Amino acid sequence: MLEAFFSSTLRLQELRDAPSSHLLEAFAEELRQVGYSEITARLHIRAAELFIYWVSREGRSIDTWDEHLVEDFVHHLSRCRSPRYGHAYRLQLRQGARLFFKHLQCVGIVSSRLIEQTVQEPPLLAAFCEWMRQRRGTSDPTLYNYSLPLRDLLKSLGADPGKFDAQSLRKFILEKGRQCGWAAAKNCTTALRMFLRFLIAEGKCPAALEAAIPALAHWRLSSLPRYLQPDEVERIIASCNLTSPVGKRDRAILLLLARLGLRAGDIVQLRSSDIDWPGAWIHVSGKGRRQTRLPLTQEIGEALVTYLEDGRPQSDTDRVFIRIRAPFRGLASHSAVSVIVTRAMHRAGVTCPSRGAAHLLRHSAATSMLREGASLHEIAAILRHRSIETTQIYAKVDVGLLRQIVQPWPEVKSC
Repeated sequence: MLEAFFSSTLRLQELRDAPSSHLLEAFAEELRQVGYSEITARLHIRAAELFIYWVSREGRSIDTWDEHLVEDFVHHLSRCRSPRYGHAYRLQLRQGARLFFKHLQCVGIVSSRLIEQTVQEPPLLAAFCEWMRQRRGTSDPTLYNYSLPLRDLLKSLGADPGKFDAQSLRKFILEKGRQCGWAAAKNCTTALRMFLRFLIAEGKCPAALEAAIPALAHWRLSSLPRYLQPDEVERIIASCNLTSPVGKRDRAILLLLARLGLRAGDIVQLRSSDIDWPGAWIHVSGKGRRQTRLPLTQEIGEALVTYLEDGRPQSDTDRVFIRIRAPFRGLASHSAVSVIVTRAMHRAGVTCPSRGAAHLLRHSAATSMLREGASLHEIAAILRHRSIETTQIYAKVDVGLLRQIVQPWPEVKSC
């Protein structure tokens, strides 16, 4: 498959005469499948060729290759003073070498032994995560958030839950509260309660210990939701360049966020099978894996068709939104969606009033629906809130209606 990227007969012969040329052939085939451009694939194949040459010069057999060897090669490149290798070219070679070694691991040519992490996962924490998956169906991202404070807990109090007591647990939570904000402290208390329930269920600590976890003071609905004005939302959507594939993709994403109030995670997980074209519905699976269908409007449908037909690169994945550059895979995480929204806001000259640019469009969609006369129950249905109490925060942004029910301040004559 090397001929897909090289037309020179001499260059092809040189590659096929190289040591382990069959590895280069397989690597080139993978690069072709995931859609790398010709110039980028050539650089990656060159990096693989140099890596193989350097390893053979070091006298290392293929059964001894590991990730330490890759890092040694990267270090060798950083020390190389050849005039042929500029700084930018060396960076590309490093990326290509790592990509080549990852390919070898995926196809099973070399073992997938990973470099040992500096912090080993405690056995008790691993058992807790497995228990949460089996008993409560907790997702891996949630377990990751839980594991952050629990690692600190086990490091501070030790791995023997029989020695846990109310005083030490409360002290740990208070220290966490002083070190971080309310949201992180809240995550800490939630994780600790779940961890204690696991220990109680397994008979590893007293049942009354869960009551020792204090509730953090927080006043619900005490703040106003951050949102954008309707004209700002329209400017953000209009900032996309519809003559480019990335502009077509970004406009479809922005419309889903601004019109239907989708979360960034919904965008990442959206698949081709989730779109019901004949029925004009979009099926989404949000928090708690609850399946919901939302209306596919004409505007959103046309944007999706434009992207799918003229902007989406060919890919084996069924994810609707994928990377514009190779490898053509689904967006990595919700952070990628927030980056797309942030860039659109920058192009439109709109200042983001809070963190989480993608979620800001969700808030803006809710406030726009409220201004247009939608009820809180209708907004809750679109936003997929479990409780109407979650939606009530948007009632505070309807200043016109609030003025009609406001009461005069005591001891002051009404105007």
